[in-house]
Parts: sequence; structure tokens; C-alpha cells
Amino acid sequence: MTDPTTPPTTGARSTDSAWDPRQYAVFAGHRGRPFADLLARVDGDEPRLVVDLGCGPGELTLGLTQRWPNARVVGVDSSPEMLARARELDVDGRVEWVEAAAEDWDPTESGGSIDVLVTNATLQWVPSHLRLVPSWVAGLAPGGTFAMQVPANFDAPSHRLMREVAARHPRADDLRPGLARAQAVAQPQTYAALLLDLTPDVDVWQTTYEHVLAAEPDGPHPVLEWVRGTGLRPVLGVLDEQEQEAFVADYERELETAYPRKPYGVLFPFTRTFAVARTRA
Repeated sequence: MTDPTTPPTTGARSTDSAWDPRQYAVFAGHRGRPFADLLARVDGDEPRLVVDLGCGPGELTLGLTQRWPNARVVGVDSSPEMLARARELDVDGRVEWVEAAAEDWDPTESGGSIDVLVTNATLQWVPSHLRLVPSWVAGLAPGGTFAMQVPANFDAPSHRLMREVAARHPRADDLRPGLARAQAVAQPQTYAALLLDLTPDVDVWQTTYEHVLAAEPDGPHPVLEWVRGTGLRPVLGVLDEQEQEAFVADYERELETAYPRKPYGVLFPFTRTFAVARTRA
């Protein structure tokens, strides 16, 4: 589901930059919907080997074992914290959990040709992914499927305001690299052209989800809690505790204006890009 390949920036505290499966799971229902929508376009019939590249805490990967009960399923992620949670959830030992960054993962080491390769909300953390995708598609079995989904909301207030607060921070130069790395996504037409050079059967689309997030009057802003589990991590990994508190307070004030609380909660539009490519049988 996510492949946290961002290394701690110089001066970072690894405990702050590490992925927190419980924080990530706060919005599990909203985060899981794009995965389901992506898989709805995957026609794999009785695949033998299914790989989830960037499997995160494993809930969605375990769903692959239910859809394809006879398949061998492999979950790959670079976060020890996420994989530890995945192994806890996998009480039947149904999935093979592999610790590897997407940049270093070799599909030929999966023990066979891959029939379905899914990567969900992962490649935004992998700046080199446009170069890597052709090798991943080449590792598919004949008739295999490559399915990817990435956020496409980096111009939304949630991320634009984060960059603006970081730009006026005394440690702006330290914050800039991590924030830039977490936005390494291309336009839909770029993914379409890349995949069409590899196979003629390609489907690329975008969906904007209008998430309604619960918001307690005196609680933290829900968009802050959303990004705290993902896009805010590179910031928290750089700053010390006092600096974190000041940054979050400044950022939350901006979010309160951009995403006002209503009686129903907070409306949080979120656009995502999807691509499915099928190789020739």
C-alpha cells in the first residue's frame, strides 16, 4: 500500500520519520477505497504469483489472498514497522512478507514470473519509478497485469500549505528535500505513454474522492491527522520536538481556513491517478 523509502534527513530522529501503522490506519476506510477501485480493473484469472509492492501494514494485501485463494502472495515494503504489523495481522501465514525498498526490489527474485503486480500509494515516494516501471512490467508472466495508483493531490491546500509553512520555517533548507521527494508523480498521460510503449493494453484514469472526515470541535484538524501518517513524515523526521509543535500549530491554523469544520465534518477532496497495463498472452 505504501513503500516508505524516504531516508531520514541529516539531523533527523529515526523514531519520528519511521512509519506508524496505527496512525496510518486512522483513515483506513478512505485509504482502502482506491485499492479496491484499482483491483476492480484487474482481470487476473487464477494467478499463480501476486506481488503487492509497497504493502504497508498488510490489511489490503491480505485481501488479495481472499480474492485469489490459490495464489502465492508476496508483500514487499521497506518499513520494518509496517511489516511487523502485517505479520501480526497475517495469523495464518498466508503472505510472504519481504523487506525491500522499491528501488532495490528485483522482480526476478520472486521465485517465478509475476501474474499480478500491484503497487498502491507507493510510487510517490520513489523518484526513480518511471525508470523502474519497464523492468517491473518485463518481469510479468505472459498475460500478466501491472496495476498502480498514486496520489495526484500535491497542488491541493493540504500539501501546498505544508510547503508554504516549511518555506518560511527557520530550517526551510532542511525541510525542502524530503517534501520534494514525497511528490515524485507524473501526469496521467506520462504513465499512459510509458506503458503503451511496453504493451498495447493500457487503461489510465483519474478519480477525485470527496472524503468526509469526522471532526471533533476541540480535536486536532482531521486533515492534519491524515497527513501526519503520510506526507508530513519528512517534516517530523527533521525537526526536534519543540520545532515540531511550532510547525504543526502554524500548519493547523492554515488547514482550519482551507478546510473549515462543518456540522458533518471536513470535506477533503483527494485526486488519485490509476494505471493498469496487461502484457500479451
